Amino acid sequence: MRAFTPLAVIALALATPALAAPYSARIVRDDWGIAHVSGKTDADAVFGMIYAQAEDDFNRIETNYLTALGRRAEAEGEALIWQDLRQRLWIDPAELQAQYAKSPAWLKKLMQAWAAGLNRYLADHPEVHPRVLTHFEPWMALSFSEGSIGGDIESVKLSQLEAFYTQRRIAMSADERGLVPREPLGSNGFAIAPSHSKDGHALLLINPHTSFFFRSELQMTSEEGLNAYGAVTWGQFFVYQGFNSHAGWMHTSGSNDNIDEFAETVSPDGKGGFTYRYGKQQRAVAVKPITLAYRQADGTLGSRTFTTFATHHGPVVREEGGKWIATALMNRPLAALQQSFLRTKVRDVAGLMKVGALKANSSNNTIFADSKGEVGLFFPQFMPRRDNRFDYTRPVDGSDPATDWKGLHALSELPQVVSPKNGWVMNVNDGPWWAAGADSPVQARFARYFDSEGDDARTPHAVKVLGANPAFDLDGLIAAAYDPWLPEFAFLVPSLVAAHDRAPDPARAAAVELLRKWDCRWSLGSRETSLAVFWAEALRARGAEAAAAQGVPVRQWMREKAGDADRLAALDAAMARLTADFGSWQVPWGEINRFQRNDGAIVQTFDDSRPSLPVAFTSADWGSLASFGARRYPGTRRYYGTYGNSFVAAVEFGPRVKARAVSAGGESGNPASPHFADQAQRYADGKLRPVYFWPEDLAGHVEKSEEVKGE
Repeated sequence: MRAFTPLAVIALALATPALAAPYSARIVRDDWGIAHVSGKTDADAVFGMIYAQAEDDFNRIETNYLTALGRRAEAEGEALIWQDLRQRLWIDPAELQAQYAKSPAWLKKLMQAWAAGLNRYLADHPEVHPRVLTHFEPWMALSFSEGSIGGDIESVKLSQLEAFYTQRRIAMSADERGLVPREPLGSNGFAIAPSHSKDGHALLLINPHTSFFFRSELQMTSEEGLNAYGAVTWGQFFVYQGFNSHAGWMHTSGSNDNIDEFAETVSPDGKGGFTYRYGKQQRAVAVKPITLAYRQADGTLGSRTFTTFATHHGPVVREEGGKWIATALMNRPLAALQQSFLRTKVRDVAGLMKVGALKANSSNNTIFADSKGEVGLFFPQFMPRRDNRFDYTRPVDGSDPATDWKGLHALSELPQVVSPKNGWVMNVNDGPWWAAGADSPVQARFARYFDSEGDDARTPHAVKVLGANPAFDLDGLIAAAYDPWLPEFAFLVPSLVAAHDRAPDPARAAAVELLRKWDCRWSLGSRETSLAVFWAEALRARGAEAAAAQGVPVRQWMREKAGDADRLAALDAAMARLTADFGSWQVPWGEINRFQRNDGAIVQTFDDSRPSLPVAFTSADWGSLASFGARRYPGTRRYYGTYGNSFVAAVEFGPRVKARAVSAGGESGNPASPHFADQAQRYADGKLRPVYFWPEDLAGHVEKSEEVKGE
């Protein structure tokens, strides 16, 4: 057999047309507008499912790939060029094309089908005008190969990237400094073993907390063993969080540390370049020009070329204390895409572990359940082995070879829980040390870089509700997911009451008494919830700078370091704000906390004069398991949610899998569609609808059926 050089392979692959054989898929829309896509082959199913996604919201697909490919500035102007540069430091189109060329044949077929589906959609819908991406190539799928809400690359601070590559001093933004309140990134995942279920079946709660409308909901099936249902990040061709007829998987953002910074000692090499010290060596700093296009005010494209630098640790992203800071993170798009798709076909723990051996999941825990009755929590598989003497939460000395990554940990070395005796596992973006109560991994047995966050405000809540029910069914699991307790206020409110008791003031007395008697549970009519949330937000604002200066999380500052004067002044501010906005400090929570979907824009505009729905659950900051990240916007008094519960599913793995689910708003991004906001009331009420997983479930609920074909 003739041997091809890598360049020859690339050239051959790029010269080969996308698959010659035609694709055919059927898209059946149920009465919620959710697509059930079927095809003979996996490639047919991929072709149909991405076509269906484009029907629902092509704008979100294109935006995700403009972001992933580092091309947002081509659509939105030069202000986005630093975001694009950050992306292109790792995501190189030429490298992706090379990886596509060496992809396994089965995956290449899926990428070809993905591109064919999007291009077929654009051909069939000439009224749709892409901002930039008028044609999709198969290799582009590798740019967005896992479905998390925030890629690892986004950890790089844009202000400091710009400062380094323009050689200017630029202050970090308040957001980059951690001073702007942000809804906690992550999700809830619960798995119930048969020993703790009413009917002896494993159960799974799938509850991602993301920006609303971040994912589509659909089902994709083939005659090659594919039958997956769940949440699909717009533009990807795999179910990211969901289930098949035998098993289910839920991802929660992990607390592990696997993004590291290396402080490099750099010197001019006398030839116009640079070297960096590594042990006793002076190594050449790699230089790479990157040219980026951007949209100009007159609609034409301009361009800028950047000379970028990298060491063996990774791209240089900023300077600190005279050192260049290089960032190391996972960049394995080919393995990640394989792992993401293959996961949707696993049937049990053994299958999940086999797929996990690809070690291309860097940031997500996986909570798992199957029809065999197995449940488990599995740690992110991409875990670099490091010297535990060093603190990797800060830049380490890049000149010391001892700080280098030493390969990846074996799967057997990771903290995980499989079918524990206690009968449940969970993760709420905390460390794995609470995953199964007393049967959890012991933190002291693991290096400190396995957990950089500790517990979460939701940790005690999850442990409480899971331990309280020895016989879960779907109703009980859903009730646990929407339990109204707010444990953070159970911790914080007594400190406020004590502060008032030490310095009583008649102006505050009624408010303090209201909170003193409160059971720390949200509800639509709860005046206590309104007062407590406004008070805690005011206290957090008072402590943000101090917490940053002291190097502690603001949650810890609020609990342990805020003084009586801080707590009382925050209450005064909360009462004043409520009175100014609503005429009284005693306002039912449902009057404030609202769901509104006015348009299909990715960044929404809110309006108090337009219809909205009351939502009882609060931000996850206060320990609410059901999360609704809301705030006031310019021109509004009310709070409007944009983040938190985005898709919720409860699944039971009996002889035949059954499930219930709800999505924020509705499936379609088109305001004219009947499925733009048809799930909004169910979402606000926490009332999940039946999932039509089996053909007999779907019967009688079909709204539309179409066959799509393409090449």
